[in-house]
Amino acid sequence: MINLNDLTLGQLEDALQSIGEPKYRAGQLFKWFARGVTDPDDMSDLSKPLREKLFSSFGIAPVTVEQCFASKADDTKKYLLRLSDGNLIESVAMHYKHGLSVCISTQVGCLMGCEFCASTLSGRVRNLTAGEILGQVAALQRALSARVSNIVLMGIGEPLDNFGNVVTFLKNVNHPQGMNIGYRHISLSTCGIADRIYDLAKQNMPITLSVSLHAPNDGIRSRIMPVNKKYPVAVLMAACREYVKATNRRISFEYILIDGLNDSLDTADELAGLLRNLQCHVNLIPANFVPESGLKKSCSAAVAAFKKRLELRRINVTVRRELGADIDASCGQLRQRHSG
Repeated sequence: MINLNDLTLGQLEDALQSIGEPKYRAGQLFKWFARGVTDPDDMSDLSKPLREKLFSSFGIAPVTVEQCFASKADDTKKYLLRLSDGNLIESVAMHYKHGLSVCISTQVGCLMGCEFCASTLSGRVRNLTAGEILGQVAALQRALSARVSNIVLMGIGEPLDNFGNVVTFLKNVNHPQGMNIGYRHISLSTCGIADRIYDLAKQNMPITLSVSLHAPNDGIRSRIMPVNKKYPVAVLMAACREYVKATNRRISFEYILIDGLNDSLDTADELAGLLRNLQCHVNLIPANFVPESGLKKSCSAAVAAFKKRLELRRINVTVRRELGADIDASCGQLRQRHSG
């Protein structure tokens, strides 16, 4: 059965016309979905006979809050969310001066196998639908009684491994009749599926692309990121340069600093050379690693030295604030604990 909240507005119009309903009904439904309403009985501007007709022919993919965990150290809140089939995913809400940012998931589990990430420990169960991705944003807005101003697709899963549903989500969340969140307020994080970076560049969506790089060469990167064996550093960087050229948008490179592996000054020099003359920003991450990885984060002195070295090489760089460490805010930790 087709889920109505998985569709674009145009697809909704076609679906309603297929059962003899006027196109304007699609706009009514689209607005309800943007508010996170998935119970037909709550759709007050639709008559009961119409609701019965609609939902005997179509379904809705609901996303509901299972549990909320609030950090005692900051304003971060992590949500364990349940899907209609019982699967669990995670979303995080972070309050900044510029507004409410949410980090959302795109898959149940992940296939990519990155050593430092808990999302991949049990593999990928399935892709999220466009409605389930949007449903996370709506669920957090309703839970917090606040409008989301920024979205980061950096939760469980690899967004570019679920390309079609993610693109539909981006269109829907940006639509003026929906949440109307500007593309420039949306970031998408990828581990480096180069083919899909080219495809994304063609979508004419000026979102921020965030690439999980974590190493400046194939020797280190292949050790911690299996995706590098298919898309080595040179191939990935060519795709990134094309993305900047096509969109005129700066790329953000995520770089987790791992003790004794990728945190030396020589590695910083190599990274600076790799990113030379590219419109980009480096986000250094002193991450909290999952126990299963056996990896250790770099000490604060090593982080500071690495940052200073990049700055000397004229690379735009910051160190990410650690938020929600006391509530398993890193991707996949909470789901792993509750599913295990």
